Amino acid sequence: MKLDAKIAVVTGGGRGIGQGISHTLLEHGAHLLIAQRQPLEGALACNERVAWVEADLATPGAPEVIAQAVERHFGGADILVNNAGIMFERAIEALSEAEWDRMLAINLRAPVFLAKALLEQMRRRGGGSIINVGSIEGIGANPWHTAYCASKAGLHGLTRALAVDLGRDGIRCNAVAPGWINSDLSQAYVDAQANPAQARHGLLGLHPVGRTGEPADVGGAVAFLASDDAAFVTGQVLVVDGGRTAKLPLPF
Repeated sequence: MKLDAKIAVVTGGGRGIGQGISHTLLEHGAHLLIAQRQPLEGALACNERVAWVEADLATPGAPEVIAQAVERHFGGADILVNNAGIMFERAIEALSEAEWDRMLAINLRAPVFLAKALLEQMRRRGGGSIINVGSIEGIGANPWHTAYCASKAGLHGLTRALAVDLGRDGIRCNAVAPGWINSDLSQAYVDAQANPAQARHGLLGLHPVGRTGEPADVGGAVAFLASDDAAFVTGQVLVVDGGRTAKLPLPF
């Protein structure tokens, strides 16, 4: 996979899954604009092929700020990775309208209007690739994830719709649907269980490959979909979950 001279916008690309995506795209030759609220740290902050723009994706004006930044730094975008998102657990009877609106604003509205904001740049540059980071919870559901599941299922639907509408412009749109990916947040969630060791053992048992995922696993899938190796792939949701959703549960 070669991404030499390609310019990618990655939202939330400085931490967690986004960091894995950013490092993988860099390994394949891309230049990056990372859009997030926090300044970059570590290797990303020092890389001359990486620029950062401060952006709060909950605000309506963020897509235009990001589009202007990538034009200023690199002359436009070829790749958009809609990675940034939030997740919280809330039973529907406790879910407020404000919480619902924030979840949908970041997880679904921002990807829609980022695609819109970067559309003319991609057309001018001869096409592009949009990759949305969905979730296996756009396919199934965990308890108390009403808003999160709705946002990710909507993102999968958006992926198919954009693929249909933008194919004539040479712009492909796909999604990846990660399963359990190791991060500080996921580790904290396991540690918060009554028996963390038992929780970890049970979690591993859900995955036919015998392990949980790493951010680089998602990064590899995103790099493929961004590259010309996937030139005939559009409108797809690629599940990256170590076989978790393929495995039928048994009561023993």
